[in-house]
Amino acid sequence: RLSALGNSIVANDHVALVNPDIDKDTEEIIADVFDVEVFRQSIAGQSLVGSYAAVSNNGALVHPKCTKDEQKELSSLLQVPVMTGTVNRGSSVIGSAMVVNDWCSFVGSDTTATEIGVIENIFNLNPDNNDEVDNDKNKQINKMKQQIKKAALQKAMIDDLI
Repeated sequence: RLSALGNSIVANDHVALVNPDIDKDTEEIIADVFDVEVFRQSIAGQSLVGSYAAVSNNGALVHPKCTKDEQKELSSLLQVPVMTGTVNRGSSVIGSAMVVNDWCSFVGSDTTATEIGVIENIFNLNPDNNDEVDNDKNKQINKMKQQIKKAALQKAMIDDLI
């Protein structure tokens, strides 16, 4: 019996990998709710894909015993680079100590600098390598700040009139 869906699903904006033991109805619900293509998959012989992998639209970190052939297959399914690694000083249970999106990651407090370096590399999180992305983000943030200031100024002017 499956206990927590978070242990049985790992997904990005395009693809979800699910525990091979998930029933067909649940698989269809996942596909509909997440609007993704769903694949039944194990990682390094482990069916709890959400526990043994972390995935974003930029990359995937998987169980350290995942073979090169498995990594190639996962990369083909996910359409992102895949790398093996650990968190929290060698733990292969990646999902228990890490969350990631396209811009940042949070890891357990025991995660080493080397592990963080691998995470930054596979998920393309190093700000030194993201100048173009950072410029776009900064432009968007500055535009939003200007809109907020403008709205606040307009509200203040209206409040003064009333």
